[in-house]
Amino acid sequence: MGSDESLWTIFINAMLVNNFVLSLFLGLCSYLGVSARYNTALPMGIAVTFVMVVGSLCAYALNIILIHFELEFLRLISYIVVIASAVQLVEMVMKKYVPAVFRALGIYLPLIATNCVVLAPPLFQTARGYDLVQSLVFSFGAGCGYILAILLLAGLRERLQLANVPALAQGGALTVILAGLLSLAFMGFAGLGG
Repeated sequence: MGSDESLWTIFINAMLVNNFVLSLFLGLCSYLGVSARYNTALPMGIAVTFVMVVGSLCAYALNIILIHFELEFLRLISYIVVIASAVQLVEMVMKKYVPAVFRALGIYLPLIATNCVVLAPPLFQTARGYDLVQSLVFSFGAGCGYILAILLLAGLRERLQLANVPALAQGGALTVILAGLLSLAFMGFAGLGG
């Protein structure tokens, strides 16, 4: 039942061509909220990627079980439960081993559970009929795309803290302008994939 796309194509499409943040505009709350500093953007990107991969793996197994018992209507709620559990795991690990980063991420860490960017890979992989390996490559590529997008924005925001920016464009306005410019730049990748 798997798609005939190559793994490399799936990865590049998820990371660059159809970047969930910059092309599909999913997950903007954590993307804009945590990207002020590089040292908080990277852990958030890694946490989101981990939740995407775990959610994708569990969603693949759940989908097989739900199809076997003809309970496909429970897909969405099942995926949400799995994602919320994965976020709890990430929260507990970060609180125990990197408490400074846990505090720096603040409310955005538990909000990963309600973030549409982590629900998209399980839904997309199911709709596209990916097998297990394709699903994992897709979710990892989507996670790498999220990391790339958030690190690019964090780097730009850190550099512009030292710049002389007009008062009208400071703060949130500048962040939205930068995100829009990054999105336009990523539209250049549209010719790479289908």
